Amino acid sequence: QVQLVESGGGLVQTGDSLRLSCAASGRTFSSYAWFRQAPKKEREFVAAIMFSWTGSNTYYANSVKGRFTISRDNAKNTVYLQMNSLKPEDTATYYCAAREYGVSRTRTDYDYWGQGTQVTVSS
Repeated sequence: QVQLVESGGGLVQTGDSLRLSCAASGRTFSSYAWFRQAPKKEREFVAAIMFSWTGSNTYYANSVKGRFTISRDNAKNTVYLQMNSLKPEDTATYYCAAREYGVSRTRTDYDYWGQGTQVTVSS
């Protein structure tokens, strides 16, 4: 059974950092992504990482580029989202997602989802 379990969310102040974790079990995937959803807003793409025999590639939304970093620890089958210089507009529930092949910025392309972890950034 595939499970994605997020952790690491919390309440921080503007400019602080947080690291989210997504522990995957049941299988490994070629692509993992982070999405986020603020109240009354659509779930939006944040970052993705795709693995191939040549290595890994990362992708970011423009709103987080230069502040967030997605990475993976293969030994732990865990994906991370390091978030620096947090802003109030980063406040949302953050979801980890996985898909078997390829990378996508579209949430409906992902087959597996975690339950989400709340990030709140106070001004």
